[in-house]
Amino acid sequence: MDAYPQDREATKQLLERYDQPGPRYTSYPTAVEFNDTVGASEYEACLAAANAAEDEPLSVYMHLPFCAERCLFCGCHVIISPDKQNSLPYLDLLQREIELVAERLPKRRKVSQLHLGGGTPTYYSAAELDQLLTTFFLHFQATEDAEIAVECDPRVTSEEQIDVLAKHGFNRISFGVQDYTPEVQEAVNRVQSEEQTLVLLERARSHGFRGINVDLIYGLPKQSLETYEKTIERVIACGADRVAVYSFAFVPWIRGHMKNLKESDFPDRDLKFELFAMAREKFLAAGYRAIGMDHFAKPDDELSLALDDRRLRRNFQGYAVIPAEDVIGFGVSAIGDLRGAYIQNTKKLSDYRKQIESGQLGTAAGVLLKGEDRMRRGLIHELMCNFHVSKAAIEELYGVDFDRTFEEDLRRLEPLVAEGLAINSDSEVAATAKGELFVRNLARCFDTYWRELHEGQDKQTFSRTV
Repeated sequence: MDAYPQDREATKQLLERYDQPGPRYTSYPTAVEFNDTVGASEYEACLAAANAAEDEPLSVYMHLPFCAERCLFCGCHVIISPDKQNSLPYLDLLQREIELVAERLPKRRKVSQLHLGGGTPTYYSAAELDQLLTTFFLHFQATEDAEIAVECDPRVTSEEQIDVLAKHGFNRISFGVQDYTPEVQEAVNRVQSEEQTLVLLERARSHGFRGINVDLIYGLPKQSLETYEKTIERVIACGADRVAVYSFAFVPWIRGHMKNLKESDFPDRDLKFELFAMAREKFLAAGYRAIGMDHFAKPDDELSLALDDRRLRRNFQGYAVIPAEDVIGFGVSAIGDLRGAYIQNTKKLSDYRKQIESGQLGTAAGVLLKGEDRMRRGLIHELMCNFHVSKAAIEELYGVDFDRTFEEDLRRLEPLVAEGLAINSDSEVAATAKGELFVRNLARCFDTYWRELHEGQDKQTFSRTV
């Protein structure tokens, strides 16, 4: 699985054919299928059903959307406010939402995964984070082996904040680096020094954090093979346990601020591929293992160990090991996944305030899984995490004949099999080593929403698959 195709020219030719728009499959159905027919009453019903599963832990995502300034590559839902006083009322709303949800889960309060995402969670002071987390853990209890994680912007994170997070049991941390090259940083409005990251990384290590992650992005303006290679080498030297190497998703039709980027400064498709190929080869040579489509981890990291057993999991928080079937989302735009539904809070702060202050849940949209959605979600999840689907496992779990049920999907897979990107045998569907780069294309073969609603349309909806 860790092999990488050496024939760069042949792979470039594949890119010309298969680097196409397509979903990232963080969820299935994907977020573009969410609609406003799913609201507070549907969420209430899902919470009631989730409460009945009292022996199962929960996964929790908490969205802290504020940032002091905007990074031009960012595709997240953020609120820009240099004046931090403007963000303080949001903490009160978030704590009230925690209380509202906890009231509806009287029998189910254990959490095996907590993730603070943004925005910039460390936009808030150490004291403010302390207050928020104290409120959360008054209502929910972490399991002994819980993954408790936070995303950090090294430019605004202090050692004191790391200390407070450690006090509350945090044991995972992710540092946004993207690229250390000054010209790239200036182009995307994200100027930070390597020293800022290293000081915080060592502080986290001193508290026993594990699974320490660094985020990188390829495909940014001004990137070159030479400069990006230096960034990769510096990240390897810092000894991060995990590294995410994301493809830059240029979606100005969704994120208008991306129009401020100069498209003429972007690496072309061939160079973008070379950037990822170089990064992958450097990490593998340094002893990291390839995890999913864009992550790397040291051999003794939990993600690597889970890969051996094909028990990797993936949700809106990223790759994980500890199972939790139900995900609760707190905060503006946060997405939950529970009892056969995706539930998303409103994206508008004013609407969120009205709903929470009136004692209502913040739900604004979502989608209820129907028909074959659960089965297809499970299949796509296995492909995206483990590059492999056992036909027998799907047949046993859902009581179907795999080849007959997925006859059209397997027909769509045939060109990828012919290209050497996929395997379709009597026992499995899998990505080859070369096909791992195109796993989103493989997954798309099994996506009926893509087939029926998006394939061939002129409207730009998804980023490119590679």
